[in-house]
Amino acid sequence: MSLDSPADRYRMVRLIRGFEELALELVRSGDVIGGIHPYVGQEAVAVGVCSALGPEDRLTSTHRGHGHVLAKGADPARLLAELTGREGGLNRGRGGSMHAADLSLGILGANGIVGAGAPIAVGAAWAAQLTGEQRVVASFFGDGALNQGVLLESFNLAAMWRVPVVFVCENNGYATTLPAAIGVAGSVLGRAEAFGIPAVTVDGMDTEAVRAAALAAVARAREGGGPSFLECRTYRFEGHHTMERRIKLDYRTAEEVASWRNRDPLTRAAALIGDTTTLDAEVAEQLRGSREFALGSPAPDPAGASDHLYASGLRPRAGAAA
Repeated sequence: MSLDSPADRYRMVRLIRGFEELALELVRSGDVIGGIHPYVGQEAVAVGVCSALGPEDRLTSTHRGHGHVLAKGADPARLLAELTGREGGLNRGRGGSMHAADLSLGILGANGIVGAGAPIAVGAAWAAQLTGEQRVVASFFGDGALNQGVLLESFNLAAMWRVPVVFVCENNGYATTLPAAIGVAGSVLGRAEAFGIPAVTVDGMDTEAVRAAALAAVARAREGGGPSFLECRTYRFEGHHTMERRIKLDYRTAEEVASWRNRDPLTRAAALIGDTTTLDAEVAEQLRGSREFALGSPAPDPAGASDHLYASGLRPRAGAAA
């Protein structure tokens, strides 16, 4: 769907919020096995950035990637089926929550390895540059990735080759439970600036602020100006992972969470358009249909467990080491 108007962007923020709430419900019921990393609270980043991308552009995502995948246009019904491990999923139930992808939409995949999407994004952007395609790649990662060597290597190559990539740091303040304030030496922007990459900090709870910064970064990349870095200061309202509800980690105060909830991106997006009744009803109906599709989709046949492991489609030779 288009994300060109404030109403479009509100609808997507609402869709992502509702999708995550539904996913949390299915974790509790046992239909989503293994839990998820909820994106509740960070929706403005996904919607703001993806609203600046075109259909031809691509992205790489993270373990907390449902919002990015939906904002780039993935079918929520098929994404929910992927979370529940069903044949109707985006990747036939093989990717799950942390590895959903849809190459037809430019979604090169969520990734369970911290920072691992950055080199993939740089490679995709370099390939587009070589072939002369007017294509930009956005790479999402969290503040926990700032200390990963592969991210810094990606900055280096992107800067040297001036590839059309936008690095998007979703700084939600915590790498699992480690506060970014005591886990990142120097500054967040300094990581990118050290490589000569233009870097800015934006309010990651404001869809329109993120969109404005992303539009400038995407335009720069498309015009041959090279990479940019956006630090989007945001906050996850839920725990790092749904397991936190069971083990009850105590690293954030109720006052801190409440303070950030006062800046809820859903409320702020709604304020720009007034009455949201019709849009809310449309989203609710879409999510009802998504739930029905996901839970009605069959589980994969165990006989096909080895399918899609090799690019050629060939199975391992008989007797080959596992």
